[in-house]
Amino acid sequence: MKPLDGNSSDKATLVSAVEALKEQFGDCSEEEESIFVADSGFYSEANMARLTEAGVRWVSRVPQTSNTARSTIDLDAPDWRRSADGRMRWYRREVTFTGELEEEGRTERWVVVSTQAAEERAEKTLRRKMDKERKHWESVLRSVASRKFACETDVRGALSEQIGRLLPAYLEVREVTLKAQPRYGGGGRPKDGQQPVATDWRIEGTLCVVEQRAEREWRRRACYIVGTSVLDPEILSEEELIATYKGQASVERGFRFLKDPLFLSSSVFVRKPERLVALGFVMVVCLLVYRLAEHQLRKRLSETGQSIPNQVGKPTSRPTMRWVFQLFEGIEVLIIRSPQSVSWQVLRLKPVHERILRLLGPTFPKIYEVSN
Repeated sequence: MKPLDGNSSDKATLVSAVEALKEQFGDCSEEEESIFVADSGFYSEANMARLTEAGVRWVSRVPQTSNTARSTIDLDAPDWRRSADGRMRWYRREVTFTGELEEEGRTERWVVVSTQAAEERAEKTLRRKMDKERKHWESVLRSVASRKFACETDVRGALSEQIGRLLPAYLEVREVTLKAQPRYGGGGRPKDGQQPVATDWRIEGTLCVVEQRAEREWRRRACYIVGTSVLDPEILSEEELIATYKGQASVERGFRFLKDPLFLSSSVFVRKPERLVALGFVMVVCLLVYRLAEHQLRKRLSETGQSIPNQVGKPTSRPTMRWVFQLFEGIEVLIIRSPQSVSWQVLRLKPVHERILRLLGPTFPKIYEVSN
């Protein structure tokens, strides 16, 4: 694999890295073939076409910046499906992209996803935004209402120009009333029979939230698209596709752990490129062991119906290994040597530590042996 230029874009360098990994793993069987997972920052038609041509199976978030992506999200689609717990729903579409030649066309499977948690977050976010926007547009409406216009057409034109075209779809001006006020020449109260020299027009109205439109807006914002080059749902079902994409979050948390000051990686200085590559390899292996231990512990806790206390003392079956490491801080092994024998004793070992070691025993037998 050629070294990557630090000034090149992430999209280009990441594609090159994935292609290199694909080439190195080329001897794997079809059952063991890897699926590369990326976020929306990696996705582009050019990148995905390049990976597909290289035979790379990929899963990626599809950004909603293109007309195709925006039009794919349909809240009224008849084929929405729900998960067993009812907290997630989705539907799929196959999107075809045409190349310069007809045979260069390719197809991607897109799954539009919405979850109950995402809808709740989107609603809270939109409500906060609506409160700010409502205050802003109410001040604009008051500004228009305080002005005098020469005719009814000017009033409606000003309302349309300053509010109508720019107002969000979930806000609406209702109870619009036009008032005509005669204007007389000179000061003071007009005399009996005095004719007005002109007519001033004013407008009054009330700004309201259209709840039905607001609900559709936050439901649309809660939707996201996950795309893949694996078209056969027998190989990768929609639920597996969504779970595969979400799985990258645990990897990102792991790299966040590697960059944490407590990991002390910033204190290691190397100059030669080969040593930098070696350091990166060691860190990735550490992360692999970290994730393996976390996965095994969570799996065993779930299978046995057990839990351990979290940071605030509440039971959890999904602890992070970082918290588990913190739980084991202060555990020491006292070794007593004499001419006749050597004995050792584990200090400050509590039942929760023994429980964790027993659960991790099948994965890390040496740790389990030491604990006994």
